[in-house]
Amino acid sequence: MKVLFILNDPPYGTERCYNALRLALALQKKDRAVQLTVFLMADAVAAAHAAQKTPDGYYNLERMLKRVLAGNGQVLLCGTCMDARDLAEAQLMDGSRRSTMDELATETLAADKVIVF
Repeated sequence: MKVLFILNDPPYGTERCYNALRLALALQKKDRAVQLTVFLMADAVAAAHAAQKTPDGYYNLERMLKRVLAGNGQVLLCGTCMDARDLAEAQLMDGSRRSTMDELATETLAADKVIVF
């Protein structure tokens, strides 16, 4: 099964990205055959910023996204949203990559389920 998560909210300040990734990781854990794509849009693109430093005991979205990648998922970022926030590809965590609305459309059509946070 192919599952697409589309995240829009900033990585910190609300818990929407955190809860979306909790669900994504739970799906990966429950069924290793799940093909997971996380598409970051709007302020959510900052979730893939490399070398995030969070307080001890606080969730870290970079680490959570790395777990998605370790489970053979993919992490894609809206290029237009990156540009609007002056986020360069060199600032992204390893394994994530810049993407396009066209690729999001392709992923949406290919997905069995689309979940938007």
